Amino acid sequence: MSNILWKSLVVSPAVLGATLLVSATAIAAPSTTPEVATTEVPTTEVATTETVLPAVAQQPAIVAQAAPTTEDTKVIDQVNRYSNEGRTNNSQGQVTSVSQFSDVQPTDWAFQALQSLVERYGCIAGYPNLTYRGNRSLTRYEFAAGLNACLDRVNELIATATADLVTKQDLATLQRLQEEFSAELATLRGRVDALEARTAELEANQFSTTTKLAGEAIFAVTDVFGDDLGDRNNTVFQNRVRLTLNTSFTGKDLLTTRLSSGNAQAFVGTADGSGEGLQTFQVGSTGNNGVEIDKLTYETDFGPARAYLAATGGRHSHYAAVNNPYFFDKTDGGNGSLSTLSSESPIYRIGSGAGVAFTLPFGKGGGIFRPSSLTVGYLASEANNPNDSAGLFNGNYAALGQLNFSVGDRLALAATYVHGYTGAGSSLFGDEDGNILVGTSQANTLNNSASSNSFGLSAAFRPSDKLSVSGFVSYTDVTVTGANNDKEVWSYGVGVALPDFGKQGNVLGIFAGAQPYSLGRLNPGQNEVPYQIEGFYKYRVSDNISVTPGVIWLTNVNQGNSDDAIIGTLRTTFTF
Repeated sequence: MSNILWKSLVVSPAVLGATLLVSATAIAAPSTTPEVATTEVPTTEVATTETVLPAVAQQPAIVAQAAPTTEDTKVIDQVNRYSNEGRTNNSQGQVTSVSQFSDVQPTDWAFQALQSLVERYGCIAGYPNLTYRGNRSLTRYEFAAGLNACLDRVNELIATATADLVTKQDLATLQRLQEEFSAELATLRGRVDALEARTAELEANQFSTTTKLAGEAIFAVTDVFGDDLGDRNNTVFQNRVRLTLNTSFTGKDLLTTRLSSGNAQAFVGTADGSGEGLQTFQVGSTGNNGVEIDKLTYETDFGPARAYLAATGGRHSHYAAVNNPYFFDKTDGGNGSLSTLSSESPIYRIGSGAGVAFTLPFGKGGGIFRPSSLTVGYLASEANNPNDSAGLFNGNYAALGQLNFSVGDRLALAATYVHGYTGAGSSLFGDEDGNILVGTSQANTLNNSASSNSFGLSAAFRPSDKLSVSGFVSYTDVTVTGANNDKEVWSYGVGVALPDFGKQGNVLGIFAGAQPYSLGRLNPGQNEVPYQIEGFYKYRVSDNISVTPGVIWLTNVNQGNSDDAIIGTLRTTFTF
């Protein structure tokens, strides 16, 4: 048994203080529930901004899946909790003088004994806040752990020819205590040996010390109904799979490598040259279950700011707060709303690809707006293309600036500006592969190259733990090369979510809004506002499985006075 391992258990000062001071009979008295110090570990999942610190490098609960809990394992867990108290940052560890303890006074009855243990044997350790907590009760297992540590210390003194420091009286006391607690010592040694063996096995077979695998698989049965579109489409069964490697080198950074595959396709008529009715699981699908790297990003702290670097597949909603809880799920994930419109404001769909972004927090002190932050970012969809009209700065790009405000704990606000350049043949709300993600064909179509200035407001209000209200409005002024090609694009929407509706983890969501549209300029015959209403209910089957039935109602498809279309979907999402 390693002395270092056993010494790590010597963090309960009551154990150490009792060692060699009292008899075994006195120590066996009943104990009360001990005070357990907890260490607050910063989370790596951002709930308020949704993007500043994405989920990283969480250790899988492998050890927790052990045999059923018994009284012995409860005791061992208790000892482990005391052990962890001494492993926090700035841990004091071994002391050299009893005066280092703030709660030990020369008038205490055990002061001389503690002083002797520190000076002669050096087997006293304190808590990180320089306390000893010697008045706390302890169990026989705790005392056995402390006794073993002092036995190890005595063995070290003997092995280093300093045995003259150990008196015969102390050796006799140690021998008597060792006999009294032989059963507890044997149990502890057996438990720790087993844990060491399991830890060695896990370390030998683990995939990586820095990388964790996360996965999402979506099965979706969907169909569209309507006099026109219903006759042109059939019921389909589609899928999409995302495998993500989350790598953290320092604990505060995140390298994301995501593989995506799927066979999902939009319905004929609803998304011909547009993104109306497009569902989130249809984004990033190769159409034939081919595999591609659709996201390669790195995030880390950069001074007081959070830096975001995208090599491919970058999105504004990766790093900017979209203020749409329960509808937005990590950029077109499978646990939020069904459609791309209700997932996030279309302003975040302008621009994608490779680039860099920074989020700088401010306003942590007093005042109404706290905490707040400033986000700036730049994405280029042709960054890998060396042609004259492409590259990082000469091709399609979008630069974003956003101010984020939090008013108390219930209200979040954001004001967003995006300046973009879109080449001829590209779409306003499209990705780097040319796929239109949201909006009508009239809003997306650009006959020639164009520059755009977009303005957006978003807000999320949570009046109670059972109700969330969010909404957005965006306006884009598009200047297209050539005469009479300029246009304006509008979009807006509001959503109401009822979390934990019927069961913890369930979400009932209703969203109503307008797809990005442009009136009057390109096609005078298409001057109707394309409204959309969506309702979904995410039912949490387990921690890893959810089933989401939902309906999307579209009016004035392609901005024409056409028949309404209703899309029905049953989505099942597996996460691991």
